[in-house]
Amino acid sequence: MAIKVLIVDDSTFFRKRLTEIIKADPTLEVIGEAKDGKEGVDKTMSLHPDVITMDVEMPVMDGITAVQQIMEKCPTPILMFSSLTFEGANSTFKALEAGAVDFMPKNFDDIAHKREDALNTLRNSIKAVARSHIRRTPMRSSSAASTSALSSSSRPATSTLGRTSSTLGSRSSVGSSTTSSSLGRSSTTSSLGSRSTLGSSSSSLRSSSTSSSSLSRTSSLGRSSAPSAGGAIPSTVRQDLDQIYERLSGVNQGRPAAAMQFSFGNARGVSTNFKVSGKRHDLVAIGSSTGGPIALQNIIPKLPRLNVPIVIVQHMPASFTTTFAARLNNMSQNNVVEAQDGMFLEPGHCYIAPGGQQMIFERLGGKTKVKILPADPRLVYHPCVDVTFASISNIYGGNVLAMILTGMGSDGCEGCRMLRQKGSVVWAQNEDTCVVYGMPQAVVNAGLADQILPLDKFADCITQEMRNS
Repeated sequence: MAIKVLIVDDSTFFRKRLTEIIKADPTLEVIGEAKDGKEGVDKTMSLHPDVITMDVEMPVMDGITAVQQIMEKCPTPILMFSSLTFEGANSTFKALEAGAVDFMPKNFDDIAHKREDALNTLRNSIKAVARSHIRRTPMRSSSAASTSALSSSSRPATSTLGRTSSTLGSRSSVGSSTTSSSLGRSSTTSSLGSRSTLGSSSSSLRSSSTSSSSLSRTSSLGRSSAPSAGGAIPSTVRQDLDQIYERLSGVNQGRPAAAMQFSFGNARGVSTNFKVSGKRHDLVAIGSSTGGPIALQNIIPKLPRLNVPIVIVQHMPASFTTTFAARLNNMSQNNVVEAQDGMFLEPGHCYIAPGGQQMIFERLGGKTKVKILPADPRLVYHPCVDVTFASISNIYGGNVLAMILTGMGSDGCEGCRMLRQKGSVVWAQNEDTCVVYGMPQAVVNAGLADQILPLDKFADCITQEMRNS
């Protein structure tokens, strides 16, 4: 049976083109259109679609309000279309908080010229959102609400967790930065990013059949013009990259993400009851995709200030990671920034990989330095969890607490394998609380998860784990 789609958009042109694109796929069926949010809510109630595509800015009723009403009256998976601007990104995160599942940049040029790579990505996104688990009520985070007004200068002093010394950041394994200015809050930029949430391959590396194609999570409906990455790549970093790509090239490449089942259940022998590992952790690393922004807002703001750095790889366009980092920063006790080339990792800081690029690290004089690289055509995901985790494994070895949250596909699985081989600890989000149980499922089924946890337990478990690290 075809997936029933309702299109909600005030642009007649966009509705017409979107209908044509969807109808080209026999597994999708457009059952209705609406020109504003109110009409969208009414048609949701009467037509009961399997999935809704929703614009943000519309007359009569905007997309955010429409999402809120739909989630209250007739919960339905919703894919948002957003403009590639600061305002568009901010509105999109509000829509996700209201209950929307995922979003895509809105690019009329791709639609008008019917670029096949972008059209395939759009259709795959609609299918993935239709299969997702949706929240019945908008996200309400007491932690976020209580700290949303705080800035980095007004945050109260907090205790730190982890192996401590007399001075914060003086751990021998993670040196503090000598350039404090680079760790200030990221300024908002107008650079446009490319979508990197739903891909055509379950591995992070492109198969030979698609290496010359632009079809990927990063092609989407927006063209990337991400901020420029760092300069020349040091030879040691280049060697690490080559090793990572060689490792990923041996991974199952040709298996399409759509072929992956979304529910296998918990792997045998993996504990779902939390138990402190007692291992040393010098870094917390998190990978996520579809559903990740809301999952991260349920984890990071609830953490006390940690005595180790946190790195996050969330599949997201470049123009959205800056806004997302700023939103998390205003909610959190740890300083959250969009990672920039040349930064040094510091305890109590959280670094989000910039969209449309890759984030790796190099070791310099006992310190860990961020290296931001341009998108590599060999990779499906920009940023890629596997690449960042592999780089982390080369520097931190077995002293990493890694976790994979909700998301489609299997990005992060090979990175977790490398970390586990070095002795690091890996956690996976459980199926019931995932929007899409793909990335965590891949880790669990590969036997790489030390713990399988529901979303609402992550913050407390991280706190306990770090207290005993």
